Amino acid sequence: MPERERRRGPAPAPPAPDVPVYVISVAAELTGLHPQTLRTYDRLGLVSPGRSGGGGRRYSWRDIELLREVAELTAAGIGLEGVRRILQLEAMLAGLQDRLRQREDEVAALRYALQTARADRGSAANLPAVLGTDPGRSVVVWRRGPSNP
Repeated sequence: MPERERRRGPAPAPPAPDVPVYVISVAAELTGLHPQTLRTYDRLGLVSPGRSGGGGRRYSWRDIELLREVAELTAAGIGLEGVRRILQLEAMLAGLQDRLRQREDEVAALRYALQTARADRGSAANLPAVLGTDPGRSVVVWRRGPSNP
């Protein structure tokens, strides 16, 4: 190992995608946009960079990716209000996809609980309540027993 490497130690890990570390000049270079354009996008609320102690803008890698997306959309002829709406809809879609994954996990847990209860007690027994992950949204599974005329 070279002497220089031994003194420094291992290379630091890159920052997390949401950590604002890039100053506006670096963000402009990484996106191919002018710094004034980045200020405009910030003022319009298309991107919200972090701020340093002195008030300077600090962009995260996620901000850089968002700026690139805005640049692509505007280059395709979409106005800034259209870009804003597209970004809102994409964020809404991501939230709905997360909720769908949560519900799919809940359904899988309920199916497993049902199979387990059937295996443990037989198919004719009443099944216990299976609680969901959200308070106030419990799921109760009832199994009708043999009917008595």
